[in-house]
Amino acid sequence: MKESKSVKSNALRHLQENGHFPPFKFAKLLDPEASWDKDQLGDVLHWIRQVVALFNGLLWGAIPVVGGIWIFIFLAISSGIIYGYYAMILKIDEEEFGGHAALLQEGLFASLTLFLLAWILVYSLAHF
Repeated sequence: MKESKSVKSNALRHLQENGHFPPFKFAKLLDPEASWDKDQLGDVLHWIRQVVALFNGLLWGAIPVVGGIWIFIFLAISSGIIYGYYAMILKIDEEEFGGHAALLQEGLFASLTLFLLAWILVYSLAHF
């Protein structure tokens, strides 16, 4: 058992040293001096958007809001949070990552789907 743990830890250390598997630290999420590659930043933006979508969907389903305007309000809130995160907190140069359109589009359609799913399910289960 000890041998398999040491083999795994040696393999993990080897991957980290070669740059193939960099460790991720949560402190990096708020550090404007941290370096980001395109995949890492895309993943972070995607998951922030998913959390916002789930929260808004659950909240708006529980409050019973109806109407298509709330979809556009969600898109504005979600895009505003993403823009504020990468422009004001991380202070990255968006041109290095494909411009504003590429960063604002990251995870957009998946989050819209999750938002609608949560909103419709909670609204239907709680109010019918």
